Amino acid sequence: MRRQYKKECIAMLLAGGQGSRLYTLTEQNAKPAVPFGGKYRIIDFPLSNCINSGIDTVGVLTQYQPLELNEYIGNGQPWDLDRTYGGVSILPPYQGKKSANWYKGTANAIYQNINFIESYGPEYVLILSGDHIYKMNYNAMLQYHKQKNADCTIAVIDVPMDQASRFGIMNTLDDGSEKIYEFEEKPQHPKSTKASMGIYIFTTSVLLDYLRRDEEDPLSSNDFGKNIIPNMLGDGMAMYAYPFDGYWKDVGTINSLWSANMDLLGDSPAFRLNDRSWRIYSRNYANPPHFVGEGAVIKNSIVTEGCRIYGTVENSVLFNGVKIAKGAVVKDSVIMSGVEIASGAVVEYSIVDTDTKIGSECIIGEPVSSGAGIAVLGSGLDILDGTVIKGSEMINANTLAHI
Repeated sequence: MRRQYKKECIAMLLAGGQGSRLYTLTEQNAKPAVPFGGKYRIIDFPLSNCINSGIDTVGVLTQYQPLELNEYIGNGQPWDLDRTYGGVSILPPYQGKKSANWYKGTANAIYQNINFIESYGPEYVLILSGDHIYKMNYNAMLQYHKQKNADCTIAVIDVPMDQASRFGIMNTLDDGSEKIYEFEEKPQHPKSTKASMGIYIFTTSVLLDYLRRDEEDPLSSNDFGKNIIPNMLGDGMAMYAYPFDGYWKDVGTINSLWSANMDLLGDSPAFRLNDRSWRIYSRNYANPPHFVGEGAVIKNSIVTEGCRIYGTVENSVLFNGVKIAKGAVVKDSVIMSGVEIASGAVVEYSIVDTDTKIGSECIIGEPVSSGAGIAVLGSGLDILDGTVIKGSEMINANTLAHI
């Protein structure tokens, strides 16, 4: 054991998801490393929440395409997580003395890192997902967990009834206690609208006991939602819902990623990034200030460092180093780092991944009003002059060769 002194609570951040519903955006990248909001990555949000909440020890569990994510996190300095004792630790699957296993499920991923947890001797363990956009005070949730003398506390958000079947739903007692008596995984006929956010606080001794028991069950899926939570409820453990009423979005699909970026725009955005009381930190690279040329038009958009704008940009999010030539038009789109859009090109209702070049007179996507869906261009593509890509099309290096 390397324990020097105990940590009251440590966080375990599940960041190994493949993100298959983001298609070409995650072909070479783990979902938590996907860019968001002009200068961030998705994983910036739970990491920033941790340090803002006073949690300075975070294990990041990686698996799928971890290289860029590992490089991005580095020593944790941007989030003040470069600590001598604690800080951020990357926890990939590893080969033990007897065997080597990929993480088989969310519970198994935590189980394989029990030694990491025990090395800090925490009383509580916070388990997080790396693919949600939100700001949340985890310390307030921890105090709630302690006041309830809970074995497990699950953060929940109220969702519309017609969407409740997409989530794990918590059913709680009617006495106002928020005590959970039933959990339904994506029910066809939900009894409540309290959806699990995939944020859990466990009393450590209880968590480790259930992880070990789950690992011994050959029929288990080794998953918190499918196995650990139902088993604890079945045993009558003290489990409570923690209501959250702020902004929260799972950006695991193209539509949700686009809409979350659009939620940053406007005079009164649905999600504010300029909140000085709760900063979102990120690893930022040195870029010159953005430049807006004579005759350029920018409306209701985020334009990040290093951009050079000579054309028209409306209702869009531009990451660093984007170049928009004179006569080019970008509307209702998310344009990631290093993209170049030539003169006469029109990009509408699209997501364009990093370092892609769009030639002159190209037509990418269709207006939002057309109902055609979001066009997506992968990274590092060279779109030839005059190319037309319709709404809903997903273009990577393979599909581009057939256009």
